[in-house]
Amino acid sequence: MQPGPSIPSLHVLVRREDIDPVRLAGRVVVVIDVLFATSTIVHALGAGATAVYPARDGDDARAAATGRPGAVVAGEYMARTLPGHAPATPLALALQLVAGGELVYLTTNGTRAIAACAGAAAVYVGALGNAGALARHVATRHPGQPVLLLCAGSLGRFSLEDFIGAGHLARALRAAGDYAPSDAALAAEFASLGIDADQALSASRVGRMLSGAGLDAEIAHAARCDICDVVPVLRDGVLVRAAA
Repeated sequence: MQPGPSIPSLHVLVRREDIDPVRLAGRVVVVIDVLFATSTIVHALGAGATAVYPARDGDDARAAATGRPGAVVAGEYMARTLPGHAPATPLALALQLVAGGELVYLTTNGTRAIAACAGAAAVYVGALGNAGALARHVATRHPGQPVLLLCAGSLGRFSLEDFIGAGHLARALRAAGDYAPSDAALAAEFASLGIDADQALSASRVGRMLSGAGLDAEIAHAARCDICDVVPVLRDGVLVRAAA
């Protein structure tokens, strides 16, 4: 009797610093930075941007902008907009985007996490807002492949908002396909059950810092679950909308 096919694993890492590049091969990676990098990328592509370049650092962002005349360049460090850059939050940045234009984007944690995953079989961007659509896409396009949900974290620290985002996405993935969750994935699922996402995000360490900067409306927007069908995928180092 032949053994049946193994069920693909579903795992969560809580910091970008925990990435092991050697173990990315063959895995589908979803990067999550709810406040705000991945929420912003999802919203920007939904608002009409054709591509988002996730920069590793300032030099990388400047080089990318030079090669993309007319692109909007947005960036932040520790929730402060970088000098000469557009704001890096979803709602404020969307007002500066031109339909059909490109975005060069640099953030403290999220874009660096995306850039660090280039060796994976596929790299996607996840947020609370696109979790359902993303889960269905991954389960359909990558059947049988293990999935890693990577929380960007905050300068090497655990971030509650990313863990909640990972849990919401893990539950959506297991509703869309057959996955064997690790204990970390199950813990994230439990953390996301029965909560008020806006309240949880606002209560987190990063949320409190952002609220103090007057970004409560941005937090509330990032807390809205399953509101869009935008699925950002990394193609040749640039994030674009995946084909339906």
